[in-house]
Amino acid sequence: MSYPTYYKQAICCADSAELRKVAAETVLARITELVKDTLASDESYASSPLSSDDVLTAIDSGKSEGGPKGRHWVLDPIGGTRGFIRGEQYAIGLALLVEGKVVLGVMACPKLPLASTAAGINANKSSPEKVGCLFFGAVGTGAYVQSLNALDSPPVKVEVSSNDDPAKASFFESYHTPVPIHNTIATKLGIKESPIKINSQTKYAALSRGDGEVYLRFTRKARPESIWNHAAGSILVSEAGGKVTDAAGNPLDFSKGKYLDYKRGIVVTTQKLLPRLLKAVRESLKEEEEEEEKAASLKLH
Repeated sequence: MSYPTYYKQAICCADSAELRKVAAETVLARITELVKDTLASDESYASSPLSSDDVLTAIDSGKSEGGPKGRHWVLDPIGGTRGFIRGEQYAIGLALLVEGKVVLGVMACPKLPLASTAAGINANKSSPEKVGCLFFGAVGTGAYVQSLNALDSPPVKVEVSSNDDPAKASFFESYHTPVPIHNTIATKLGIKESPIKINSQTKYAALSRGDGEVYLRFTRKARPESIWNHAAGSILVSEAGGKVTDAAGNPLDFSKGKYLDYKRGIVVTTQKLLPRLLKAVRESLKEEEEEEEKAASLKLH
């Protein structure tokens, strides 16, 4: 089976290495059948029998290195693997890069309620027919959401929160090991609520429709950030009126390949709160550096 040229310009976090092992034959066969079932209604594939080798080749086609030239599709097939395994929040994100800029984003959040996740609403307690969102946005057109389970439902335009009072704001973070600087930043900003824990890029989607005002992504140690973890989500927030920057206030740079070129952490918020949030970030990072220098000095003595 041949694939369109644009498909070969895909950037994806997955490859077929594990599926090519003998122990994975049953899993590969099941995946192949699922793909066949999905494509069954598409007439363009009707006369092209799909084999397991075709599936493996398709998976491995997502090896583009990205960069500042051309068009590249950025796919995150299962964002938030832990959430997916536990039956909690996860997302499927797809974005289009043109000349190193994100111009389009689509994100499916199968476990996110159509109603707001603010005020302690628990996705896992929502009725099935009211869970599942599809978000999409493109440069200059805004961001929208509609039901993932009823695609004939009309899309609704989303906007970030209009709240400009940090004391009434809430912030998102992952379920991973707590990062102390998150709480330091939130305290300096004046946020009183405990963080809302959500896996995957779903945090971007929730923030884009006003479920919260701040998403912080800092790590205990510097590490590269894959562009597929942020591409689709970043344009949704931007088109909904929000801001996505690094810790220095610079826009995220998706033109350097598979990894972001950014300073220390990622900050996602509303335009109203961004100046105060960046100030809190600068102060917190400075304090952290001073504490590390002090600790290093004590070790020397």
